[in-house]
Amino acid sequence: MRILVVEDEPKLNKGIVKGLKTRGYAVDFTFEGQAGENLARKNPYDLILLDIMMPRRDGLTVCRNLRKDGITTPILFLTAKDAVEDKVTGLDEGADDYLIKPFSFEELTARIRSLLRRPNGMVSDTLTLDDLKLDTQAQRLTINDTEISLTTREYSLLEYLLRNRDKVITREDILDHVWDNFYDSLSNVVDVHLKNLRKKLPKDYAKRIETIRGKGYRVA
Repeated sequence: MRILVVEDEPKLNKGIVKGLKTRGYAVDFTFEGQAGENLARKNPYDLILLDIMMPRRDGLTVCRNLRKDGITTPILFLTAKDAVEDKVTGLDEGADDYLIKPFSFEELTARIRSLLRRPNGMVSDTLTLDDLKLDTQAQRLTINDTEISLTTREYSLLEYLLRNRDKVITREDILDHVWDNFYDSLSNVVDVHLKNLRKKLPKDYAKRIETIRGKGYRVA
């Protein structure tokens, strides 16, 4: 899934981005609120991690503006403010959750998984296709209880396809949710990774990742 990190503290921003990428998420980031708001309007993120105290535009204002414009992407506030009234203010502005700094990375990822399981988000930590099981928490793929090793990008690609099973997913959809902003839009990265993914799967499962000519891809 694709996440936007808006955090002005460079070390924390870098740590969150690095950690999320190792967990298979596509991540965009910025260090100030106005740029974060612009990115949130431009790209279809699955989740936004948003600091409150930032230069140029604070997180509360960013959240308020996005909600006024009908952007319903889940927002998780990251802040050092721990007073009850601060939490209430953040939630009233439209945030979905509130995490106090300092926090453990394990708690952050647990909060992320929880938000993605909510209505209109994701529904399960385990995705299945007959005897294929993808554990999104452990990032583990098994078929008939035999583990299959995937790269981080192959794993993310398979997860996105399984979460949209029986739907035709365009190349643009995949790029929007599996890749961050740092890719060459004219390259064939999707085709290359799909080809590698199919090679690693048993033939009967590889065939179920269908190429719909002129439209995109589908897992059936």
